[in-house]
Amino acid sequence: MAAKGSAKLSRKAAQMAASYNAAKGRMVAGFRAVGFGPTRVRNYEAGVGAATYVAPDPGKWSRNWASKMAE
Repeated sequence: MAAKGSAKLSRKAAQMAASYNAAKGRMVAGFRAVGFGPTRVRNYEAGVGAATYVAPDPGKWSRNWASKMAE
């Protein structure tokens, strides 16, 4: 089962990155809607804009899953 989950995660990596990048605009819009001031919103927007998606490691996921199932 761990191998199946790891393979699925590997296949989805590109889609996960695309979804993350597509969500950046919604992240900023949601933050603005909360009512923070312009400086805080500008700083948040700059941080979100500069952020890059780092895909999870399928090997680490597999090891962690197997360890949790063994508990």
